[in-house]
Amino acid sequence: MNTSYDYIITGAGCAGMSVLMRMMQDDFFANKKILVIDAAAKNTNDRTWCFWEQQPGVFESIVFHRWNQLVFHSNGFSVAAPLAPYQYKMIRGIDLYNRVQELAATRPLITWKTEQVLCITHSNGIATVQLASGNVTAPFVVNSILFKETSKSANQSGAYHLLQHFKGWLIETSQDCFQPDMATFMDFRVSQQAGTTFVYVLPVSKRKALVEYTLFSGDLLSAEAYDEALRSYIEQYITRDSYTIEHTEWGVIPMTNHRFTQQAGPVRYIGTAGGQVKASSGFAFQFIQKKADEMIQSMKGGTIYSSVASFSAKKFRLYDSVLLNVLSNERMAGDQIFTALFRKNLVQRIFRFLDNQSSLGDDFSIMTSVPTRVFLPAALQEML
Repeated sequence: MNTSYDYIITGAGCAGMSVLMRMMQDDFFANKKILVIDAAAKNTNDRTWCFWEQQPGVFESIVFHRWNQLVFHSNGFSVAAPLAPYQYKMIRGIDLYNRVQELAATRPLITWKTEQVLCITHSNGIATVQLASGNVTAPFVVNSILFKETSKSANQSGAYHLLQHFKGWLIETSQDCFQPDMATFMDFRVSQQAGTTFVYVLPVSKRKALVEYTLFSGDLLSAEAYDEALRSYIEQYITRDSYTIEHTEWGVIPMTNHRFTQQAGPVRYIGTAGGQVKASSGFAFQFIQKKADEMIQSMKGGTIYSSVASFSAKKFRLYDSVLLNVLSNERMAGDQIFTALFRKNLVQRIFRFLDNQSSLGDDFSIMTSVPTRVFLPAALQEML
């Protein structure tokens, strides 16, 4: 059995698979021995990714559904908006896993291990991945596993830690209830008692939609609370008739301005472990794709990441920290913040802002949408 590889990918979720997909599309890696390790077989539909983009991406062929209009609701305000030049897209986890694994099966130099990674160490430019079955090594490891040292327990001064936690049901109704071209991006017409709380409604047909109950808060709810909230929302806003639950998904995403390690010797970090979850919103898919592109170029060039953050990176880190400050210290309710943003800005500007691609003009419009008396003290606190 081989114990030495050119590249090892630890964690075969969205981040690891995104890097591997690009490696398989690039002739540079055609003759490289690649090992992929994950504790799960990646043969179930365990999650769904939704994101917006203007051009087809690497995974365009497996987009399950797309929407050209978004709806936003809060108490006293609603808006439906066309998205052009964007589309809002959905990719199912099982489709991404199958696509990447099918391609990898045609590459004899790519090996898979279904095993838990115990730890990763490095010495003299070689990384060692410890498994129960024995150690494997490579001069380059791409890691997306969130170990203890990069989790909430490794608190940093000035770091905020919230959780985006959600439960979703893919439901099929007995009557036509949905507009397949229109997605409900955020619906805040639910109780805000537990924290910033909203519902996504993502139709894939006139009778079928993913309904996802989502919170930004410090603590999780009881399992029954998510189910009760979903039942209540469906009855109040979708249908009082019968429906079936075809699929259930559950997840917890860290929302934190914790400074994640980007590189430790030959180990590069990506995904949640690399800080690609946007701290103020929990969006990750497109940030992972951008980082995967950068990582491929770095791997080909043998370069390391710059430890000096760009002006843009510093700017958006500040913006994220300010919003986390406001939410964590309960300076203003989250539903009121997002209502102000959608009331005063086109969705395209909000998308650019959430993508870390907004101009200074966009930033000014976003900033003047929310109360200065709330956000200015938080901004000053974060800058000191």
